[in-house]
Amino acid sequence: MKYLSLMVVIPLLGALVTAFVPKHKPKTAKIVALVVSVIVLGFTIAAAFAFEAGGDRLQLSESYPWIPQWGLRFSFAVDGIALVLIGLSAVLVPLVILASWKDADDDGTGGRRNVPTFFALILALEATMIGVFAASDVLLFYIFFEVMLVPMYFLIGSYGGPRRQYAAVKFFLYSLVGGMLMLAAVIGLWVTAKDGLGHATFDWNEIVALAQGGGIPGDLQKWLFLGFFAAFAIKAPFFPFHTWLPDAGGAAPAGAAALLVGVLDKVGTFGILRYCLPMFPEASKYFAPLAIALSLIGVLYGALLAVGQTDLKRLVAYTSISHFGFIGIGIFAFSSQAATGSVLYMVNHGLATGLLFIVVGFLVQRRGSQSIADFGGAGKALPLLSGVFFIAGMASLALPGTSPFVSEFLVLIGTFSVNKTVAILAALGMVLAAAYILWMYQRTMQGRLNPKLAELAPMKKDLSLREKVVVAPLVVLIIALGVYPKPLLDVIEPAVSSTMTDIGVSDPAPTAATGAEK
Repeated sequence: MKYLSLMVVIPLLGALVTAFVPKHKPKTAKIVALVVSVIVLGFTIAAAFAFEAGGDRLQLSESYPWIPQWGLRFSFAVDGIALVLIGLSAVLVPLVILASWKDADDDGTGGRRNVPTFFALILALEATMIGVFAASDVLLFYIFFEVMLVPMYFLIGSYGGPRRQYAAVKFFLYSLVGGMLMLAAVIGLWVTAKDGLGHATFDWNEIVALAQGGGIPGDLQKWLFLGFFAAFAIKAPFFPFHTWLPDAGGAAPAGAAALLVGVLDKVGTFGILRYCLPMFPEASKYFAPLAIALSLIGVLYGALLAVGQTDLKRLVAYTSISHFGFIGIGIFAFSSQAATGSVLYMVNHGLATGLLFIVVGFLVQRRGSQSIADFGGAGKALPLLSGVFFIAGMASLALPGTSPFVSEFLVLIGTFSVNKTVAILAALGMVLAAAYILWMYQRTMQGRLNPKLAELAPMKKDLSLREKVVVAPLVVLIIALGVYPKPLLDVIEPAVSSTMTDIGVSDPAPTAATGAEK
């Protein structure tokens, strides 16, 4: 079964069908989009069962000729890292479609609220997200990396809040600049591979083998690494390339924001693990101190800015900058524990932040505002929604028993074994996370009931059946993976170990005090 190509083609065809649904039949468009996304989820589950944990590094491989003169092929294959991120995408998309059921309803003006187009864009985005994780051809990866900007640009610019156009343009330009730098590096990599191998290729396996054999000189590695890393650092985003995220996350519809921060941003950290480290091992070690410094600044800076936010969606976006700092530290600590924690963090952050954005979207729908000051005491009027909001917040601050805690624990313990100072400073981010999450929850859900919310009678404006169906799977996954993360770890660890081998590092050996030292 050609799982990967089907998982790219099906949502793409679904997007075309949805886009051509007549505008006056919005419900049909929603149902088509939901059915297509569920079919993709089914294929993803089948692919997960077909994947052998501990087997070959790249599995479910497919390859089709495209432009032989350039050595370009439609090649797909996944390791454990790519598989779990595809799974995250496939889980979130149908939930986002359900959560956005009323977000894009036509406003009656015949203007921007075109419902079929909204859901077609979500399906197109899903196709590109899966494609970017599944590609095993470097240029094909780059193509998906760039094309995925288009549906998100229109989701923000056409369906977002008051500052949607500014946010959409800023998001697009930042990502496009990073993409241009990566394109230059891709071209340089292709020329180097052609000279070293004697034939044109963009094949990931061949290029990694060339790099492992010393076929990419050290100085050239540094320049090529910087081209890829700049694009990935902007996409993640790492400090100081982060400024587009609060604007885009704050302006985007809640469902689109959940995909933007929950999945799209993971392309940056995934790209570092899949491309930067194996293809440029010496350059990765050379620039690791810089990457760790930027990540550590991001952990603390993002958390401090989140504390002072007055806008719910911008606050959640700033928390993600802090969380991506943890992921970056785990990657460049060059410890298998820390790197495994980083990959697990990508998944768990997607679940927790996706749930947080979705719940914030439900609150904004009811209040008509995303300003924290316009809530206050909302838990009295919306007890069930308040409870889910609390769970999402506790997951975001990595409370033990929730899945992000396992991720942060692995990152910190793996980093501590190689750099105690960085681990201790990064742990301060956990303290700040408690501050911004609890402060946000208190200002919105507790205290005296805002008179504007008094009309929201409990159970009448609380979670509907559709909304319960949306949040329930995410709550279950957050708690289940917090208690028993082994199924994901079994898939992730072999891919991480192979990556550590590529860059020629091993975990530090444990030390014990001798009798003379005691």
